[in-house]
Amino acid sequence: MIRIYTQIEQGEKWISKYRQSLPVFACVLGFTDTGLIPGISAAGSTPEARRYTACADAEFLYYGRRRKPVYPLPPLTAGASPVIISRAVVEALNIPVYLFNAGLPQSPSVPVIDLGGSPAKCLSQGAAMEITTVHHLLKQGLLWGERLAASVQSGYVILSECVVGGTTTALGILTGLGIDAQGKVNSSHPVCNHTQKWEVVAAGLERMRASGGKLLSSSSAVIDPLALVAALGDPMQVVVAGMAIAASRHCGVMLAGGTQMLAVYALINAIAQAYSLSWQPAEIIVGTTRWVAEDPTGRTVELALSLGKTIPPLLATQLSFANSRYPQLQAYEQGFVKEGVGAGSACIAAHLSQNWSQDQLLTAIEAQLAQGMLMNSDFH
Repeated sequence: MIRIYTQIEQGEKWISKYRQSLPVFACVLGFTDTGLIPGISAAGSTPEARRYTACADAEFLYYGRRRKPVYPLPPLTAGASPVIISRAVVEALNIPVYLFNAGLPQSPSVPVIDLGGSPAKCLSQGAAMEITTVHHLLKQGLLWGERLAASVQSGYVILSECVVGGTTTALGILTGLGIDAQGKVNSSHPVCNHTQKWEVVAAGLERMRASGGKLLSSSSAVIDPLALVAALGDPMQVVVAGMAIAASRHCGVMLAGGTQMLAVYALINAIAQAYSLSWQPAEIIVGTTRWVAEDPTGRTVELALSLGKTIPPLLATQLSFANSRYPQLQAYEQGFVKEGVGAGSACIAAHLSQNWSQDQLLTAIEAQLAQGMLMNSDFH
């Protein structure tokens, strides 16, 4: 039920080390105006709906169906929110959930740890965030990475995200770091909107380079990775990078996602080098779904292999919805949604700790969906 696509030997060692462990599940919530561009994302059928996606997903991840939502899950073009996958696992396995607000336009309706960040502007401006905010968020990430690691001792931490438009900011970060990512990223659309994403990133890069002096580190002509995040990124990226750097010194880390977490991994490497921070690459893997890893309209494995000297193990749950009785789940097999809110990593955790089979996972996920439909909920 788990396939390793890159760095197989390192991935197998990681699986062997943490097979019997239950993780803690952290989700870092962020926002970028990039997600409001018409058609940029399918994580909400309209720009207005996408404004509240992170709050809705956080609420469902934390409470499930235990109370009437303040922020209902947004209607999608097709499929159902991936948070139902994550919720099915954390509820069944009683996995502790920590929610972090790295920068949202409104306050979530669930208990969150507010990191004092702010939403990002559209990356096309080449000035998405204040550099002081980025430095602050890195410090917060490093602090909470230590705290999360202390809470699991010899286990591992799942670091997930919810940022609508995040695969586009990921493309910006990867490109800014000199990685050839054009045409390789994923999206929530069945056919990735590579042209649209690249136009947005190219505009941001052009404006960023117009003020290029601000992006150079004091010691060399290398781009300062934090200045790059300020120019083209979103608030989640630097927080998760900091968390992973600090946590890897003490425990395992599963970066939960596809394109976005490959960008975070590249950022970890760049930040650690630029700011002389110690980390343990052998403790970090990227966990996602096969819908991302095998996306025929992206090149995820090739992207992972493009990250330079330090390449992470890329793992994916082999969960299938082909035999689901719900069309909302069958839509995943047609390329809709694919991943989000740590869905793939949650499934990997269920395989590792409880040896859950395809049938067990599907049953738990369908039960979440059925319960929501029975309550005349916001599932579509």
